[in-house]
This record gives sequence, structure tokens and C-alpha cells, in this order.
Amino acid sequence: MRILGLFLGLVLLKAAPGMAQAATTRPQPADFGFRHLVVMFGRDSVQVLVQSPPGREQARLPLLLWVQGSLPRPLIMLEAGRPFGVFPFLTKQTKLSCHLVVIGKPGIPLVADVRDLGASQSFVDKATQIPPLYYCQRNYLDYYLRRNEAVLRFLKKQPWVDARSVTVAGHSEGSTIAAGLATVPGLVSRAAYLSGNPLGRMLTNVVEARQDEAAGDSAAVAQMFGYWREVVADPARMDCTPGDHNRATFGFSAAPLVALLQAKVPVFVGYGTLDRGVVGNDYLQLQAMEQHKNNFTFRAYPGREHNFFSTKDGRVNYDDYFWPKVGEDFLRWAGLWPTAR
Repeated sequence: MRILGLFLGLVLLKAAPGMAQAATTRPQPADFGFRHLVVMFGRDSVQVLVQSPPGREQARLPLLLWVQGSLPRPLIMLEAGRPFGVFPFLTKQTKLSCHLVVIGKPGIPLVADVRDLGASQSFVDKATQIPPLYYCQRNYLDYYLRRNEAVLRFLKKQPWVDARSVTVAGHSEGSTIAAGLATVPGLVSRAAYLSGNPLGRMLTNVVEARQDEAAGDSAAVAQMFGYWREVVADPARMDCTPGDHNRATFGFSAAPLVALLQAKVPVFVGYGTLDRGVVGNDYLQLQAMEQHKNNFTFRAYPGREHNFFSTKDGRVNYDDYFWPKVGEDFLRWAGLWPTAR
């Protein structure tokens, strides 16, 4: 899902007054309207950003944790001094009604200029495309689940958080983490599962390989099954190379279907019908019906791919940015969409 998450959040926000930085000053999250918190998780310092309604930073409000996708990318990426959108579902006109929270990837800086990043705007060595060792050693599902649970428990104790209304939402890889957090008793009030594959990451990879096979790559499927054979032969391996190591692939390939069907809280499942995970999401809906689960809301977006773009002449139409509509749908479902005053 690394490649599938490439375009997540690449929408430029208009710079706010006073946002320009002197050439010798390193930009900080506060320059872009974020509070920066550091939460200890064992010996790790976890970097957390909070965006609140202006003037209501200390008001007791619901909380929405947005879980990043799979790439080792900084939360705030700058181009010509202007930030890309951290939350892809927001527009400049969106008025917040909650505290928005996002947790940085381990060992990845919070703010970086895109000129200093490697392929796919990832924080990697440009020559080798390898991310920092600190990141590699922590880039696996169990770590993210335990870390994010610890951060949420810390945040729920803060006087400005309404602990009765805590939503977790994730896209792509982040959806798997959101699904896991939704099963922790009493941790969250609801969860949004966006563009995930309830049957696991490797099935998504095999579907992609089948499409490559249909396009003429006769070796694609065999190579994918060969890769999985190597992963399951040594599922705990965590070498630091371009792409995910075995432990990350193995963990994220376990079917989130199990966790989703165990969740007691309301779950919003959103996906494009052109996404490679569409069959898994449709199967989840069938299973939810069979098991008489009434805590699911399914929203399929016809003609939309993994990042909710449409297609044109067989190619992704990046001019058709649909995330704000998806955001409005799941925020309204969660009771977090601002009402007119």
C-alpha cells in the first residue's frame, strides 16, 4: 500500500499571515497553526500535532485521531515555504468542531521541505532510498497499535479533551491501525476505516500483480507469491532497506476483517469501487450482514480509486480531488461536522 498512498494529503493550503520564515529559521509546527506535544512511550519520545478551532485550544471538545498511511513522510511538507495539507479531508473553508490529532512516524522529522525528501516525498537517503534505522526498528503494526493506544490514553486525560467522544480514522495502512484501536475496550467512541483491505495487505498486492499480469507482465504474480514465501519464512526480520521489511509486511497482511467484526463501537467503512481492496470491503459488508452487526456504516464511492480520485481515459484524474466529500461524509457520521451557528 505504500505506492497506493502516494498522493494522500498533497493539497496545498494557503499560507496564513505571518507564516513566512526567515531563511535562517527552521519552521516549527506552531508556525502552521499546530500545537506540538511530546508523549513518552517507554523510552521513545512520540511527536504529536494538534490542530484546534482558533481560540478554542483549551476548550473541552471531541477528539479525532487521524492515522497516517504507510510512507515515512514528515507530517508537514513545505514547497516554496507553503505547507501541504496534513489532513486531506479538510479545506480552507472547513470550520473545526473538534481537536484534530496526528502522530508522527518514528524517527521522521515533523517538518521538511520537499526538496530535501526522496521518492514519494519520503524521508529517506536519496542515494539508497533507505529510511532512518530508528524508523525501520519501529515500523510494524504491533508497535503502532501500542504507541497510538498510549497516546490516546494520555490525550483522554487532558482537560481539553472530551473523553466521551474520541474518534480514530485512518486511510490505507492507517485504516488497519484504526481497526485495531477500535477493538480496545473503552479506548475510542467510533472508528473510520478508509481505503483499507479487510483481507490484508498481501491480497491487495496480489490483486495488483494480477492486473500487471493482464497487462502483459507474466512474472508479476509468481514474484508476488515468491515474496510472500520469503516473508512467512522469516516474519520477524526487520532489516532496513527500501520498502517494508518482513515484520511490517507480515503484520499488515493479517486480515483486519477479524478486528473489524470484533469492534463494538460504530465503524464507518469508506472505499472507492476502483480500489484494489474493493472485494475485501464488499466481503466485510456481507459478513457484517451475516453476523447481524448493526454498528457498521458502509459508503462505497463509485468510480473512485484508492485515494478517491476518479479516472479519465484509463488514468487517474488528479484534478478531481474528492477527499473533502469523503471527509464530510465520515465527519457527519461521527457527529463532528460543524453546524451553522
